[in-house]
Amino acid sequence: MVFTRKEIATLILTNLESNNAVLKKQFAAHKNEIGFFYLDDLLPNNLALEIHNNFPKTKDTVQRKSIREKKYTAFQMDKYNSLLEEVTYAFQDKRVVKLVSEICNIDAVFPDKNLYAGGLSLMAKDNFLNPHLDNSHDKDRNRWRVLNLLYYTTPDWEQENGGNLEVWPKGLQEKQITITSKFNRLVVMTTHNKSWHSVSKVTVDKVRCCVSNYYFSDNPLLDSDSFHVTTFRGRPTEKLKDFILQIDNNLRSFVRKLFKKGIRENPHQYKK
Repeated sequence: MVFTRKEIATLILTNLESNNAVLKKQFAAHKNEIGFFYLDDLLPNNLALEIHNNFPKTKDTVQRKSIREKKYTAFQMDKYNSLLEEVTYAFQDKRVVKLVSEICNIDAVFPDKNLYAGGLSLMAKDNFLNPHLDNSHDKDRNRWRVLNLLYYTTPDWEQENGGNLEVWPKGLQEKQITITSKFNRLVVMTTHNKSWHSVSKVTVDKVRCCVSNYYFSDNPLLDSDSFHVTTFRGRPTEKLKDFILQIDNNLRSFVRKLFKKGIRENPHQYKK
């Protein structure tokens, strides 16, 4: 069966509505630090498997490899199976956006048709993402990034595999909360100047697959929020790496002060 984005969005909406009260409570428990909720079995199992089975191979994606991160991304969606574009944009259906924003108690939230830093994410063995703050704005620096939606699609993914989302609600010197990248799980988390998060290193010879979206708003979540580039830090045990990353952050921030949109356009966006 071929699913359209509207049909997938209706499935997502129905599940969110059925769990609305639980998700609101879950989000509220964390809202004063890094608000988040997660919902398992988001889509019918056969559809979730089909989504995963149509993910591209890593050789057909864009590799990001540096001291900050090691992963693969795919965002030029018309290069891949059409189901992947349909499920990605299902999360941008106005009904889904409205309900997610209500669960998180955030007004006037907008999806990102350009998939700036969104789309598909793949992480193979030894891939990782160091603790970081997401870029504070959209590609044109007109709106604030406020929510990160992550839908995981790799079957039989266990916590010991690594490749799991980590949130650091009390900062990088306190213990993180690990949210396993479980098959057919949706995670929604806030993004602001204190929302440090990371992905643990993948330890198995498998690929963790994820559909990623961001929502934006005309206003920041925190009064203290300010513009920043994607800002990386070392883990508590990575003292030298942390020092180097802080220098790297400062250099990239300086460039963005001189050039509002950077020296060159960020290629991580869907150009139709």
